[in-house]
Amino acid sequence: MIFLTLEHILTHISFSIIAIVITTHLMTLLVHEIIGLCDSSEKGMIATFFCITGLLVTRWIYSGHFPLNDLYESLIFLSWSFSLIHMVPYFRNHMNHFSAITAPSAICTQGFATSGLSTEIHQSAILVPALQSHWLMMHVSMMLLSYAALLCGSLLSIALLVITFRKNIDMIGKTNHLLIWPFSFGEIKYLNEKRSVLKNTSFLLFRNYHRYQLTQRLDHWSYRVIGLGFTFLTIGILSGAVWANEAWGSYWNWDPKETWAFITWTISAIYSHTRTNKSLQGTNSAISAIVASIGFLIIWICYFGVNLLGIGLHSYGSLTLNI
Repeated sequence: MIFLTLEHILTHISFSIIAIVITTHLMTLLVHEIIGLCDSSEKGMIATFFCITGLLVTRWIYSGHFPLNDLYESLIFLSWSFSLIHMVPYFRNHMNHFSAITAPSAICTQGFATSGLSTEIHQSAILVPALQSHWLMMHVSMMLLSYAALLCGSLLSIALLVITFRKNIDMIGKTNHLLIWPFSFGEIKYLNEKRSVLKNTSFLLFRNYHRYQLTQRLDHWSYRVIGLGFTFLTIGILSGAVWANEAWGSYWNWDPKETWAFITWTISAIYSHTRTNKSLQGTNSAISAIVASIGFLIIWICYFGVNLLGIGLHSYGSLTLNI
């Protein structure tokens, strides 16, 4: 009873802190002059990480197994993974571009786990015999960490595509404007206006330079995070194959979950290839970002969609094992 109460308290504390962090981010977007809000949001995510860690440890103690048995526990672990990814650039003294992604992702996953599911699912259940293995922690934790990293990297790539798309639209609009302008108002007025435009050239160059820097950082971090997720996914698939051989007598069975995990791995490999391919120099960032955007949908199908079908060797209940 004490552990259940403690888990309930930690769940609501972590959810409340994340909500405050998101509110703080919105305030910093509207009012840049407020000092200390960014640092407060970073400390809030750290507090959230420790709260979710305490929640998982508490559930581990009273259930007697690592809390990765059902949808509720996997969502809480996924939220913990988002918080962990958020803290990596903070402790390495890098500018944190994850805050706009990890904080909403953490609150959405934890909010769905605590509010979107029935209270019966929150109760810890005894592991079925097939899951009573030391491979449970290794396989499922690697898979969920890979999902979190791949989702964050995909969202960074989507942000890169949005910024690039808007920049191209602005360039096309300015080009059409310059082509039409001389014939609409005459040469003298055009030259006068051109002088005023030249006065603002330094500001435009400054803005374009920072936009360029932002896209380069987004491309850099998305590549690194997706690469990390690809590594976790490879380890998860390999450990799952070993576990499958012990439990079912075969390393690979083309189960729906295994098939979509392989598709996710393939999309990640294609991303890494297009991102590092020298023959695509100059366009590899955009192409790889498109591949990562497709991967965002594939990951959710692999993690959540396949389990709703409730079929295959991984169907220990459509709301039970979600790896």
